[in-house]
Amino acid sequence: MACQLKTLLMLLVFLLISNLQHCVNGRPQVPCLFIFGDSLSDNGNNNNLVTMAKANYQPYGIDFPEGPTGRFTNGRNIGDIIAELLGFENYIPPFATAPEGFEILQGVNYASSSAGIRNESGQHLGNRISLDRQLQNHQYTVSRIIEMLGGNHRATIYLSKCMYSITIGSNDYLSNYFLPMFYPTSQQYTPEQYAKLLIQQLTLQVMTLYRYGARKVVLYGLSQLGSIPAVLSLCGIVSSSCEDSFNKVVQLFNDRLISLVADLNKNLWKAKFIFINTTSMDLEYTSSTFQEEGFKL
Repeated sequence: MACQLKTLLMLLVFLLISNLQHCVNGRPQVPCLFIFGDSLSDNGNNNNLVTMAKANYQPYGIDFPEGPTGRFTNGRNIGDIIAELLGFENYIPPFATAPEGFEILQGVNYASSSAGIRNESGQHLGNRISLDRQLQNHQYTVSRIIEMLGGNHRATIYLSKCMYSITIGSNDYLSNYFLPMFYPTSQQYTPEQYAKLLIQQLTLQVMTLYRYGARKVVLYGLSQLGSIPAVLSLCGIVSSSCEDSFNKVVQLFNDRLISLVADLNKNLWKAKFIFINTTSMDLEYTSSTFQEEGFKL
C-alpha cells in the first residue's frame, strides 16, 4: 500500500508540474501548499492536545531525521512527500507551531489525527481538530497573508496559485459510523444516507475553502478500510465477507466524492479539483483523467 500511494503521489505531482508555465529553476513549483486532513497528513498538530491520538513518541519517526514529531509514520507522510516533490526546501509546518512571519506564505499544515468531516468523529479518543476547525485556522492564516501582501486583491491572486490537499473521511467511519457503542450514526442512517450526509457537509467545507481563495484542490478518496489492521482484527482472519462489507460502505462515499469533484469543476469559476483514487493502480486511466481535466498550476 505504501508503494502504491507513493506512486500515485509521484504521478500527481508529475502531472501538475508538467503543465506549469514560466517556472524558475530552484524554486518550488507552487508558491504555497496548504494541507488539511487526519493522521495521514498530521505532522504535529495533536502533540499538545489531550488525546490518545498522538504520535510524538517512539517508535514513530524512527526513520525521520528529526525523530518523533507527531507524524503517524516511521518517516514522511503524504504532505511531506508532496512538498518534497513540488520542490519546497522545507516540509510544510503544522499550524500548532507555524511561525507568524513570512514563512507562512509557503503554506501551513492543519491536519489532525482522529479528525473527520463531522465534528464529533473521533471524540472518544479525546481532543482533535475537525475539518471545520481546520478551516477556521486557515481563515486566520489567510487574514495574516492579506496583511503581509497589502490587501485582498494581491492575496487572492497569490492564493489562487497555491495547492490545497485534503485527506479526510476515514475517521467518520472508523471513529464514528463503525463504532455504535460510542456514536448513534449507524442506527440513524443507512450506509447510503450516511455517505450522502458526509458529502453534503464536505461540499459546504470545500466551498468555504473556495471562498478563502483556493482554486487548485486535490481530494483523496478513502482507502479500503476493510484491509487495515483494526478492521481485520475486528472481523477475524477468516471473515472476508466482513472486510468486504466495510469496503462496500466506504465505496459509497468514494462514488459520491467523484461526482462532487465533477460538479465542482463544472460549476466553480477558474477552479480545478482532482480526485485521487488511493485504491486503484490503473495509472494509465488516472493519467488520462488528469490530462482531460486540464489541471494546471
